[in-house]
Amino acid sequence: MLPIMLCSIGAMGIIAERFWSLRRKKILPPELVSQVWRLSRDNKIDDATLRHLKNSSPLGRILAAGLANSHHGRKFMKECIEETGRRVVHDMERFLNTLGTIAAVSPLLGLLGTVFGMIDIFSSLLQHGAGNPSVLAGGISVALITTAAGLTVAIPSLIFHRYFERLVDEYVVTMEEEALKLVDILHEDRKLS
Repeated sequence: MLPIMLCSIGAMGIIAERFWSLRRKKILPPELVSQVWRLSRDNKIDDATLRHLKNSSPLGRILAAGLANSHHGRKFMKECIEETGRRVVHDMERFLNTLGTIAAVSPLLGLLGTVFGMIDIFSSLLQHGAGNPSVLAGGISVALITTAAGLTVAIPSLIFHRYFERLVDEYVVTMEEEALKLVDILHEDRKLS
């Protein structure tokens, strides 16, 4: 039961941290692209502005990478955005592997606990005989508690793992659209909508 309890604590911590870290306003501040475009149009982009933009949000980090390299041309700017985007996605997916592992391992730990409990029960039967069937049934029910505990940890862990993966995917698509919009705006291929 101890490993299952540790998995439960770990899963709860990861879920709480991911809810806090993956808030939409933190990842994709509203109106950031239009603010950046206005700053660029007014020639107010300097090192301090880029540093502030880079530290403001994951989307800001991607936009700052593009702005820092906008004078090298559209293709190079897009490459820099893509490279920074990969690092940002990696950061947003932090701990999701661990949460997925907890979801996969918890039922196995529960099953292992049940197997050890059943071995204990059958060893006791060999030594003391069958005797009272209610004692045997009680021992089996106690042994199955670890399986139930493992499933209780695994099911929510799996649900939240899938939820956070989908959320990160949605953010990635939105960040890509916003970054491409900025590239197009800076190279005057389309107007800000």
